[in-house]
Amino acid sequence: MIDVEHRPPRIRRSATAAARWIAVASAALLLVVACGWIPGVVGTAVSAVLPWLGLVLLALVVAALLRARRVIVLVLVPALLWVLAMAPAFPGLPGQTSAESASASALTVVSQNVRARSGGAAASATELAQSGADVIALVELDGDSLSVAQNALAADYPHSYTVGTVGVWSRYPLANAEPLTLGLSWKRALRVEVQAPSSPVAVYVLHAASVRPGHQQDRDTMLSGIAEQVAVDPAESLLVVGDFNAPSTDPSLSALRAEADGVRPTDGTLGFTWPVAFPLVRIDQVFVRGLDVVTSTTVRAGNSDHLATVTRVR
Repeated sequence: MIDVEHRPPRIRRSATAAARWIAVASAALLLVVACGWIPGVVGTAVSAVLPWLGLVLLALVVAALLRARRVIVLVLVPALLWVLAMAPAFPGLPGQTSAESASASALTVVSQNVRARSGGAAASATELAQSGADVIALVELDGDSLSVAQNALAADYPHSYTVGTVGVWSRYPLANAEPLTLGLSWKRALRVEVQAPSSPVAVYVLHAASVRPGHQQDRDTMLSGIAEQVAVDPAESLLVVGDFNAPSTDPSLSALRAEADGVRPTDGTLGFTWPVAFPLVRIDQVFVRGLDVVTSTTVRAGNSDHLATVTRVR
C-alpha cells in the first residue's frame, strides 16, 4: 500500500478533500441523530427519518474505508449513536414457547387504522377476522365504517365496545369498558378488560391526534395521557395498541416506554406500517406489560393506507 506522504500531489489532495467532506458529513449526522432525543416537532421529525439515516451512515463508512481511513473513527461515532437511538425499533426475537402452551394461553390481537371515508372497513374487518385473531381493534372509524365493521364482525366477535373513532371486538367477554379523553375534549381512546381463558387482559385502543406543523401538542398530550393511565392501571396484564402517529423512537413515547414494553416485530423487519404503497415509518404501535410476546408482525388488510399489526402474546 502506498503511504499517503508518497502519493502523487493530486491523489493526496483528492484524499484530503474526501476526508474533509466525510468529516463534515459525519459531524452533521451526529448532530441530526442527537436531535432525535429532543421532545416535540424536532424529535418527531428525526425519528421519522432515523431508520433511513442508517443507509447514509453505511455509505459514509464505505467511503471512509475506500478513500479516507484516517477519519473512520469520525464516522463510527454517529454510527454508534444511531444504533443507540434505533434500539427501540430494531427487530425482536420470537418468544420461546411450546406448541401446547401457546395454543392454551396465547391471545392474538390485531389493530389497524381503517382510514375514514375509504369504504374499506368491511374488507379490513373481514380479512382481519380470517387471520384467527381473538381481539380486533380498529381506529379512524366514521359512522359508515363503524356500521359495516360491526356487521362484518358480529357473528365471530359477539363482544364489542366502541367510542368516538375507535372500537374493539372480541371473541371473549369484555368487562369494565370505559372511554378515555386523555386530556382532550373528545374521545379517541378506550380501555376494556378482555376476559381471556387464562386470565383477564386490559386492552387500550388509541387513535392519537394527527401530527401537523404547529399542531403537535394534541398528539403529545394524548401520548402523555395514555402513559399516565397505564402507570396507575392495577391490571397484571395489559396491552396498548393503535395508531400513535409517532415513530417507534419518538421521544414522545418515552413516558409510555417507562411503564410498558414496546413490542418489536419478530419477522426480521422494522415493522413499518405507513403508507401501505411503500411503508416508510412505523406509527402503529403495540405496548405490553405483564405479557410475553410470542410473535409480532404486520399484514395488509382492506384498502387502508396503514398496515395492520398482528401481535400474539401469552
